[in-house]
Amino acid sequence: MTQLLHNRRALVGLGILAGFALIALVGPLLVGDPTAMVARPLSPPSWEHWLGTTGQGQDVLAQTIAGARTTLLIGFTVGFAQVAIGTLVGTTAGYAGGLLDDALGLAINVFLIMPGLPLMVIVAAYMPTGSFTIALVLIATGWAWSARVIRAQAMSLRDRDFVLAARLAGEHPLRIVTHELVPNMTSLLASAFIGATIYAIGAEVALEFLGLGDVSAVTWGTNLYWASNDSALLIGAWWTFVPTGACVALLGSALALLNSAIDQVGNPRLRTEHAFEDELRRAGQRPGLSTPVLRREVP
Repeated sequence: MTQLLHNRRALVGLGILAGFALIALVGPLLVGDPTAMVARPLSPPSWEHWLGTTGQGQDVLAQTIAGARTTLLIGFTVGFAQVAIGTLVGTTAGYAGGLLDDALGLAINVFLIMPGLPLMVIVAAYMPTGSFTIALVLIATGWAWSARVIRAQAMSLRDRDFVLAARLAGEHPLRIVTHELVPNMTSLLASAFIGATIYAIGAEVALEFLGLGDVSAVTWGTNLYWASNDSALLIGAWWTFVPTGACVALLGSALALLNSAIDQVGNPRLRTEHAFEDELRRAGQRPGLSTPVLRREVP
């Protein structure tokens, strides 16, 4: 954790993420009702409404801030649930081996070969609309990705000396998994959680943009849905969709930076390469270029 706090990518990612978390927690209390009609529809940005108004006359800034709470809640909840299920299935399959590994591995592969977005669209279309439904759909269709990686890591750890020593000591398999395997996969689990969260936020926004969520709710996905429904791109009302799109891109970039920092801290090879690049920069030489060769001019 100390190394992570000294990583520049992690600090930038955590700073942006903390800013969005603060906006999601406090922001909706400050902007009032985001569904209230406050001005003429599709008014451009002004001093009164900094980001303009939507096609229904609602304040875009209020809707962007209010939408952050639901979108982040769904994203982090789905990310946690996907990694939790993936950890349970992956560690069980990787440590147990045999027929149980074959059965769970088959289930993982079945979910992996299913087309993700079409399956999500079909399932969401036939279930009751709402954030809870979207969260369930994303969990059901996304857990296999983390389960595959965690299963492979568990298989590589089950024959290590400390695991064999725990077996010889007569420890229960559940204790071996929770006290020996999982703590040695902390970096992998953190990276899987961030990756699953990025996937969940993008998929949730995409599903609601397609109209498969509750269009009466205020989220980043429904903001884009109503902007598309009002033909904002065709009429040049950029302020109705650019702020939401910028927030999604900025949040995804922050999570990607944090994920990269976790990989860098957890992988000694990446740390060595990064340190080598820093030494080259301090020496005045750009990495990737060979040492310049001085040539003597021929008179």
